[in-house]
Amino acid sequence: MEIELSKIAEMVVSYAPKVLGAVLTLVIGFWITNIVSKKVRITMEKKEIDPSLTPFLTSLISVGLKILIVLSAASMFGLEVTSFVAIFGALGLAIGMALQGNLSHMAAGILILFFKPFKVGDFIITNGYSGTVKEIQIFNTILTTLDNRIIIIPNGTITSSPLENLTKNEIRKVPMTFGIGYNDDIDKARQIISQVVNNCPEVLKDQPVDILVSELADSSVNFAVRPWCKTEDFWTVHFYMQEHIKKEFDKNGIGIPFPQMDVHMHKTEA
Repeated sequence: MEIELSKIAEMVVSYAPKVLGAVLTLVIGFWITNIVSKKVRITMEKKEIDPSLTPFLTSLISVGLKILIVLSAASMFGLEVTSFVAIFGALGLAIGMALQGNLSHMAAGILILFFKPFKVGDFIITNGYSGTVKEIQIFNTILTTLDNRIIIIPNGTITSSPLENLTKNEIRKVPMTFGIGYNDDIDKARQIISQVVNNCPEVLKDQPVDILVSELADSSVNFAVRPWCKTEDFWTVHFYMQEHIKKEFDKNGIGIPFPQMDVHMHKTEA
């Protein structure tokens, strides 16, 4: 019994410093890692680095440093770090086989961050969904719709499908169609449309405006109207034009026709 107690005491004396050192390494190391990660994030934000990259790189640095700290703590017990690397490699292979789909989404996320087809704050349309990019995560992209819904789309789905980025360019055209009656004056209607365009504060006056007769439709003569504006003013211009064109047409006696059908009755002699 005394021999066993002495062996236990020797083991305690032998391993206590190693255990204490490993625990201190983990505690202090994780504490320093959190500080470093926070400093890196603040520095990246101050340097105005793409906000899409900031959370990804910060988490990558944090995870990498914590793995190194765990390996350092393990080596204090005399454990071979190379054995841990081999174990991690085997685990990584097994996990990779089980999560092939998720890994493809992760690879797609890296491609999105690298090639930047869109960034946080852009308004995109993809896979039948549209919204403002709220966050680009390693596996998913999160959109906020115009009615404040959240849509989570896997990154692999985005990179393998057509994508429309409506805010990539600084300026864009606002395509609209306005119809007038066949009995109305085309030149007068064009003059009214031009006046409304010029009165709209958000329309870029240094860009040409298309006011063209685009179609002789069943019930109307249609104008294609396409003024230029800053991308962020797209809907402001659209709604302004819809309201003020209607008001000005009403003032000047120009009708906006609705679909209708003329029926001609023929008398037949008995």
